[in-house]
Amino acid sequence: MILKNKKVLVTGGTGSMGKTFVRRVLTGELGLPKKVIVYSRDEAKQHDMRMAYLHKTVSTDEVIFRNFMNVLEFRIGDVRDYAAVSAAVRDADIVVNAAALKQVPSCEYFPEEAVLTNCIGAMNIVRAIQNNRYPVETVVAISTDKACKPVNVMGMTKAVQERIFVGANVLNPDTRFIGVRYGNVLASRGSVIPLFHEQIRNGGPVTITAPHMTRFLLSLDQAVDTVFAALKGAKVGEIYVPNAPSATVINIAKALIGSRKIPTKITGVRPGEKLHEIMVSEEEVHHCVKRGAWYAIRPMLPELTAKAKAEPNALKREFSSADTVLSLAGTVKLLKQHRLMPGDTGLNDGELLR
Repeated sequence: MILKNKKVLVTGGTGSMGKTFVRRVLTGELGLPKKVIVYSRDEAKQHDMRMAYLHKTVSTDEVIFRNFMNVLEFRIGDVRDYAAVSAAVRDADIVVNAAALKQVPSCEYFPEEAVLTNCIGAMNIVRAIQNNRYPVETVVAISTDKACKPVNVMGMTKAVQERIFVGANVLNPDTRFIGVRYGNVLASRGSVIPLFHEQIRNGGPVTITAPHMTRFLLSLDQAVDTVFAALKGAKVGEIYVPNAPSATVINIAKALIGSRKIPTKITGVRPGEKLHEIMVSEEEVHHCVKRGAWYAIRPMLPELTAKAKAEPNALKREFSSADTVLSLAGTVKLLKQHRLMPGDTGLNDGELLR
């Protein structure tokens, strides 16, 4: 029970993943923490999150509600502000850094803003621990497949964030800095699925950047599962990666449209987008090992691996979203499994088997 009686700080705790992580933590499945601190700069989102628990408008139960009343704390602050970060980190045993600018086009137009949040924010957490000798046990960096062979600003800044946290292990041996890296989170803020739902409700057209573009897909709970797995099993400097399925953008659109007479429109690849994402690069394959149901990318710094036992490589080539793409039937099944279908798809059994 790795979280039992611990103080957990979640930066960006009012985001999609942050809220799901907090809800799961409050169930006590990893042990009931002493305190969960939701740290973010948006007072409106904090208010909405607090009210959702108070009035039980979120999917919750009596255990979560009771734990919220006794455990959950909200703090206004920005990861860009070193003094505010330092004050929050001071009270934490475990830090999960989910604060980020993650919209690819926004980061392309405002790269300096992405650097301030995604890179300087990460550096502020490390500085706070290092300069003040805070006894933080573990820091988890939330990263993205776009950090692997990055071609856009969002991915580049997330790649730097990964290196900031991995490198922090060298000068801070009493704190375990680890990370997780995953693809598109279904129905999260910034995901294409809520956009498609809105376009379908308005009669279309459903805008498709490139029909054969592929993306890794996993649910918010699966993203949190990856964080939990890393908390339980990751060694210093390791980045956990889920073995997630992928789908084409056109199949996601077809699955959601079903038999409705909704037009589609090809808009072209947006600034900074890849046709296919990579979760583990061909360079990382040589130090990628299996950890249960997850892959773990081991750090390249020799100071962090000198005493580690040799383990066989888990992959023979890079892990790309183009490798094992779900069929239309598989995409429909995945979306139904996570309750993301807007009613009946309109596909009959014969069509599902194609």
